[in-house]
Amino acid sequence: MISSHAHDLDIIIPVYNEGENIIAVLDSLSKSVKTPFQVMICYDHEEDNTLPVVKAYQPLNFQIDWVKNQGRGVHGAVMTGFRQSRAPAVLVLPADDTYNAPRIDQMYEKLNQGFDLVVASRFRKGGCMKGCRWPKSFLARAASWSLHQLAKIPITDVTNGFRLFSRRVINTILIESEEGFTYSLELLAKCHRLGWKMDEVPALWFERHKGKSRFRTFRWLPHYLRWYFYSFATTYLRRPPSTVKRKMP
Repeated sequence: MISSHAHDLDIIIPVYNEGENIIAVLDSLSKSVKTPFQVMICYDHEEDNTLPVVKAYQPLNFQIDWVKNQGRGVHGAVMTGFRQSRAPAVLVLPADDTYNAPRIDQMYEKLNQGFDLVVASRFRKGGCMKGCRWPKSFLARAASWSLHQLAKIPITDVTNGFRLFSRRVINTILIESEEGFTYSLELLAKCHRLGWKMDEVPALWFERHKGKSRFRTFRWLPHYLRWYFYSFATTYLRRPPSTVKRKMP
């Protein structure tokens, strides 16, 4: 069982000019999430149009923490959030996701059941991926099918950045990725190598209608491939868990 804490869950939301979307996201969390949580708004610059909108927002049942990106881009924002998070569980949520908040308590409960990583899967029964451009959709489905069916990773959606991590994952595994959401596949691959328990819940995904996506499919592809092949090496070459680099105490 996860120990008690001032709040049990840190929800990291990396933002870049998400003023049109963010209030609906915060409202959905306030309405649907019963687990005690804090929201961490991770931003790049003071001129971001998300900031004045959120500063005028009055949350009813959670706190908002402001986290200035100490790196660059979405990767730097999430890594800064990881370093500053203190709760027993850490979740990364896209800044335009207004529809998956009802799944967060279920994801958190799986950590209480002993899982270290919980993925929101678009490809599990009850989930969906709609409106996605074909290159991104094809690569996400192909990578997920092959790693699940051939590399024996017990997850049906390996690229979705919406996922929940235990404090053990955040504190123990060194993240070597430096681009985009590549870290999410890296942590999945390394948990697979360590033999740590993973699970998933079905999730929804719709192409955004407001704001601009920061996802860079082809620029990030080589970085994803590193951990894609790492997963196969783990399964078929039986590399020992000691090859996973760890953070220094």
